[in-house]
Amino acid sequence: MPGASGTRRTVGWVKTTRTRVALGAGLTAALLALTGCGGGGGSDAEESSSSSASPEADVEGVPEVVAEVNGEEITRDEFTLVYRAQLQQAEAQAQTTGQAPDEDALKQQTAQGLVDTELLRQEAGERGIEASDDAVERELASVAQENQLGSVQALLDALEEQGTSEEQARGQAQTQLLVEGLVADEAGGEIEPTERELRTLYRQVKEQQAQAGEQAGQEIPPFADVRAQLEEQAVSQEQGRIAQSLVEELTEDADISINL
Repeated sequence: MPGASGTRRTVGWVKTTRTRVALGAGLTAALLALTGCGGGGGSDAEESSSSSASPEADVEGVPEVVAEVNGEEITRDEFTLVYRAQLQQAEAQAQTTGQAPDEDALKQQTAQGLVDTELLRQEAGERGIEASDDAVERELASVAQENQLGSVQALLDALEEQGTSEEQARGQAQTQLLVEGLVADEAGGEIEPTERELRTLYRQVKEQQAQAGEQAGQEIPPFADVRAQLEEQAVSQEQGRIAQSLVEELTEDADISINL
């Protein structure tokens, strides 16, 4: 699915922080630009990278209304915020692959991700799912901690430097919580991977590592040592599957136009 995963510190081969559900417009998309905010501030090179990538994103020609979903508009400002972050991530990946990102395709992917997220946000509203101000504050505090920032205000300041206002950050955090609440509602309760599923995932990771060979550079830890991370990964995958299934169902009856 078109996803947005934020900048995260990793240990070994698997993420140790929870993967968020939002399909493209979550708070994590804005955090993609914060390559220099973790680990006590980052190096000059990191700061240079994070400050130089965003302004290079070419959004000339992007319409004021990028898309409409059941009468709700997705604006150019909303699109630009996420697209710049996605482009920076793609450019970082290009340094490894040597293949420049396809900006036209990335724009379409970003727009579709925003549409998908809006569909889920609307469905959450239909089901009466809410995200309180206190919940938003806790979400921001969690993101600040994950990115080794001392407070919510420090996070907001860092986002502001990257072009994300406090209002936008809080709005994205709220949307993230609404989507997570919707997925939980659809799942009918907490997602609990089975032992078999975890061992299957572990085997898949080992196979991928073996295929990568020397490029991987790390040995897979024993299953017991990474069980908690495997659980997070399995839950994330199931959340993504549920979210994508919901998007497909909601799209069938939705009035959607993308103007790129």
